[in-house]
Amino acid sequence: MIESIFRLSDGIRYVAVYKNGHLESKSKAALLNSSASETDRYEELLVNPSLLTLASQRGNIDCGGLDYLLVRYGHFFQFILPTGWGHVSVCIEADADPIQIGGRVKSLIENAS
Repeated sequence: MIESIFRLSDGIRYVAVYKNGHLESKSKAALLNSSASETDRYEELLVNPSLLTLASQRGNIDCGGLDYLLVRYGHFFQFILPTGWGHVSVCIEADADPIQIGGRVKSLIENAS
């Protein structure tokens, strides 16, 4: 799944799949302004699941649910897609179109399910 997501765009820097409690991730080599792999691991295990829980609970009150999250950090975007088995997280270059890439990721995941 990770390689299929990377093939969607040259603007993808990093992909993580958190599925049924198991984390797999991969980054492109020699990235500028990349975060440390250990902090990426904690982001996938702690931060992103927490953000998804909070946003989902809010979205379920009266917003029609949660489709995805998009975070704009200083050097890149982080697209986070909730799934029934966990989440998919994709780091996207700052000069790329995160909505377009995120839509491609979402379609890929939905068609794979």
